[in-house]
Amino acid sequence: MKKQIIITPLAPAPIGPYNQAVKANDTLYISGQIPIVPASMELFHGTIEEETELVMQNLKSILEAAEMSFEQVVKTSIFLSDMENFGKVNEVYGRYFEDKTAPARETVAVKTLPKSVRIEISMIAVE
Repeated sequence: MKKQIIITPLAPAPIGPYNQAVKANDTLYISGQIPIVPASMELFHGTIEEETELVMQNLKSILEAAEMSFEQVVKTSIFLSDMENFGKVNEVYGRYFEDKTAPARETVAVKTLPKSVRIEISMIAVE
């Protein structure tokens, strides 16, 4: 198996013993991203739409560092601290995918997330 660590300064640096993403052969596994501003590594507190947009932009930066795009994403996992935010998150998330090529996905309500954020999204993409 060919394993490559993907790192970009355009996405938040890991806050624990993990990498932003790992590419194994032709598959990219992106660690869960939360609303952290990459340049300052500070949490961003805004509307859930703004926080979702930042998370999606961080994911985009990681995809681009791996020379991939949202079109190659085959699976996403969305974790929300409050399922009441589902519609707003879904609206922002949906702008990044076309219906005919959208990935498989689950959205899960959780009690808490790292740093007490409201949203975390991870992805898997394939070349």
